Amino acid sequence: MALESVLALLRESPLLISPDGLGRWLAGVPDRTVPAGLVAAGAGLAALGLSLLATAVARGRRARHALRSGRSAVVADAGVIASALSRRARLSAGLAAGQVTTTVGQRAVRVLVRPTSGAAVDRNAIAAAVDDELATYSLNRRLTPIIHISTEGAPGQ
Repeated sequence: MALESVLALLRESPLLISPDGLGRWLAGVPDRTVPAGLVAAGAGLAALGLSLLATAVARGRRARHALRSGRSAVVADAGVIASALSRRARLSAGLAAGQVTTTVGQRAVRVLVRPTSGAAVDRNAIAAAVDDELATYSLNRRLTPIIHISTEGAPGQ
């Protein structure tokens, strides 16, 4: 509608309908529409507006976790926790960057390890390193680590 208004101000021809033509069409809608249809359309728009308002005001779920601290309030993003856990797991297994990926959920931490092709990794050492790292964060909610060693190895890293 803004483009059509600018075109009308510049005295150019409209792309779809001129603002005057749209106003005349809107003014004639009640005469050409069944009253029940107008009521139904109004109720539908009101329901849509209320649901959008409720979505905007309602509390959302963020990918953040609260850490216990005696001196201050600390909130860590799940991506930061995942990055730190990946680094710790990678260093404990002696792997290169990119061979360990971690996702942090609300209740679990999933660590995917892609070892170098032909080389074995110690699942217990990785699990202990991830548990130790999680313990240092003093999270309010306990996250359960799930370690998965991929059968598809990374080529020569």
